[in-house]
Amino acid sequence: MSSSEVAEFAEISLRDAIARAIGCDPDQIGLGDDLLDHGLDSIRLMSLIDRWAEQGAKVSFAELAAEPNVTAWAALLSARAAS
Repeated sequence: MSSSEVAEFAEISLRDAIARAIGCDPDQIGLGDDLLDHGLDSIRLMSLIDRWAEQGAKVSFAELAAEPNVTAWAALLSARAAS
């Protein structure tokens, strides 16, 4: 995995992608905020999961839903992308 691909899973990059998916400004999302409170629904989450899988990080809906915040997702996605 190249460094640019791993960078896709940095907190700021993830926050930007999530903000685009839910149609808000990235600055409105705190890294530890519950993303469901910001309007992230299951359909948008599945779209993000598909995109991230194409980038080499395979995660399940249940894994992300268990801890729906940018910091937790960045750690999980980065670990999966590195393996």
